[in-house]
Amino acid sequence: MNYQNTLAYAQEQDQNDPLYHFRERFHYPQVNKQDAIYLCGNSLGLQPKSAQMYIDNEMYKWANFAVEGHFKGEEPWYNYHELLAPGAARVVGAKEKEVVIMNQLTVNLHLMLVSFYRPESKRFKIITEGGAFPSDQYALETQTKFHGYNPDEAIIELFPREGERTLRTEDILQSIQEHGEELALVMMGGINYYTGQVFDMAAITKAGHAAGALVGFDLAHAAGNIPLHLHDWDVDFAVWCTYKYLNSGPGGTAGVYVHERFANDSTLPRFAGWWGHDADERFKMEKGFKPMEGAPGWQLSNGQILTMSVHRAALELVEQAGGMEALRTKSEKLTGYLEYLIDDVPVGEEVLEMITPRDPQARGSQISILVKQNSRMLFDKLMEAGIIVDYREPNVIRIAPTPLYNSFEEVYRFSEILHECLEGVVVK
Repeated sequence: MNYQNTLAYAQEQDQNDPLYHFRERFHYPQVNKQDAIYLCGNSLGLQPKSAQMYIDNEMYKWANFAVEGHFKGEEPWYNYHELLAPGAARVVGAKEKEVVIMNQLTVNLHLMLVSFYRPESKRFKIITEGGAFPSDQYALETQTKFHGYNPDEAIIELFPREGERTLRTEDILQSIQEHGEELALVMMGGINYYTGQVFDMAAITKAGHAAGALVGFDLAHAAGNIPLHLHDWDVDFAVWCTYKYLNSGPGGTAGVYVHERFANDSTLPRFAGWWGHDADERFKMEKGFKPMEGAPGWQLSNGQILTMSVHRAALELVEQAGGMEALRTKSEKLTGYLEYLIDDVPVGEEVLEMITPRDPQARGSQISILVKQNSRMLFDKLMEAGIIVDYREPNVIRIAPTPLYNSFEEVYRFSEILHECLEGVVVK
């Protein structure tokens, strides 16, 4: 696109944006008694205004039906999770029986590792990206220890080449091939939380399977951010949270994908719970776990109805906006405009370095900048000026223009304020 560093250009883009009116459907935090410019959807999405109504519906049922709310009304709690499956399946590119909304992300990751990390004497290693989000690191570390292995020997971390900021796909595939005979699992983020790099999940899955390993992804930063095609890519399993790009509230519910090839595999090891048992026989209260078909068979407890109701509101917004393809179309333009404006800042790479890939297909709705002078001071100045972004140690600021509620004018305003804040930060 032929971007322009002018307010008039930004406002023209907003006028032509078919998703612009969705801004009205969210609440915005206040800074200095004004709406903040919120560019932090990669940490916590804004609250949909409709969320309150959905919560109130369930509070009404709780007040008026109490325990009978599990079975009474048009949307009984007993199978409330089924209401979320169609929308969730479309977000991640799966069949409905391959997804279930439950628990939280790291709980779900551990449940998946119980089933899909099955180390043997020779084939016991896991490949992951170096510097993965700590929850993933801790989960893999403790799972390998649980099976009696030394994490330093069992976990292969992949890092960028010297002098580079992101992983090359060919290096990932080569490592999978090199360790093939020892490899039990490839487990990576779909998008790296720090750099914003999108990994080639289709190619990684194909290579992992060719090596005889299973392949899974943590989609915390990918679900609701980029179009996904988990079933078509033949991914074995995936997990994600819903409080970032899916705007479903702090500590909100989470999701699981399990490929349909495992749908009726009752021999697959798993940690079972009552809610994963065959629904037709659940109230017989008998011994002998019989899993439901597909991903719902990994459920443990009855659904978190209040947080699920918020997620339902958020999924409906995605649908009303035209789905992930429509969001991605705007996201690429919005993030591209942010990239253009950052490049136009009159400082060199000795001050600001973009560590997110330049290729639009290799990134989501996030740009991470490495701040080489007074990074914390710059972050604090931005926040004081009403720009809510995200800081990651030791010196990275992450900026996430989110297509459902961010505008081109907000990105332009961010650039203006960044210019102003840098004046008191850069050492000349």
